Amino acid sequence: MREIAPGLWHWTAIHPNIGKEVSSYYLVDERVALDPLLPAEGVEWFAHRPPEHILLTNRHHERDSFKLHAAFGTQVHCISNGVYAIDGPVSPFEFGDELPGGIVAYEVGVICPDETALHLPAQRALACADGVVRWDGIEGLTFVPDQLMDDAPRTRAGLAQAYERLLKLDFDLLLLAHGAPVVGGAQAELSRFVAAA
Repeated sequence: MREIAPGLWHWTAIHPNIGKEVSSYYLVDERVALDPLLPAEGVEWFAHRPPEHILLTNRHHERDSFKLHAAFGTQVHCISNGVYAIDGPVSPFEFGDELPGGIVAYEVGVICPDETALHLPAQRALACADGVVRWDGIEGLTFVPDQLMDDAPRTRAGLAQAYERLLKLDFDLLLLAHGAPVVGGAQAELSRFVAAA
């Protein structure tokens, strides 16, 4: 676990369904977790400042949300068009809503209808789900493999357009669900990714 900005923690864990490391985040003061898979320390890591809310960047990122819900009564939030796939009590939100922690939900879509970007103005961060990733051994940002897209050329073009719209937001960190976060210079990094797409 490492603090990548004041009060913003990042960690990785092996996702049991895909067998790969994924990233999770916690805003300590706001008591908000993003796409949490439990760290090696388990729920005990959160005991002194338990999360009150979990925000999902898409329906596939439920991960260990309900272990935290069981331990602390944490409220799970997902975009409304993805709640049908969530296996537990969930609070729906809409694109454009302001969520706990002052976080705002933005539509990405394209790769799946519930693909969401979360803007964290206080931390100058943007959290992304599956539309943009950072794989070990590959320099910079990239798309998920073509086989994970229904129509790869159309999906890549649509994702590039969605991220181009998000470049109007103010952020310096890019919190990726798959791959290490971009800490510093994230807006320029995402701009280069969009230009090359």
